Amino acid sequence: MTLVKFSNGNQNRGVDNWVSDFFSPIFNDSFLSDRFISRVPAVNVAETNEAYQIELAAPGLDKGDFKINVDGDVLTISGEKKMENKEENKKYSKREYSYTSFTRSFTLPDSIDHNHIEANYKDGVLKVDIAKKEEAKVASRLIEVK
Repeated sequence: MTLVKFSNGNQNRGVDNWVSDFFSPIFNDSFLSDRFISRVPAVNVAETNEAYQIELAAPGLDKGDFKINVDGDVLTISGEKKMENKEENKKYSKREYSYTSFTRSFTLPDSIDHNHIEANYKDGVLKVDIAKKEEAKVASRLIEVK
């Protein structure tokens, strides 16, 4: 998307406006701005009669990169991946480091069963199933009309 600036009738623009117009596209470029924004994986939260389900999109990670912690009524999902690419040739040595981390926290309702929380990571999606207590499950039944 290109930003088009219109003149407000003042034809004698100062140096400040010219400098601003020159450097603005460089610093507002999405390529550069994406480097400075911390990335947090997208999350889907769903509720069924039996459990709550959290799906977190985190491609490129391994299941060992995740840490899931429940402290009281707060579920915290964090991930961390460190990579080092080392390349050595006759005339130069090159090292590149890559580091990615995130943390997401969710407040859990009182109706969950702390002993029945399971997590599974497959195809770049972390799925966390949080079972409900028996008394919190909504029983469905047919009511007879008399």
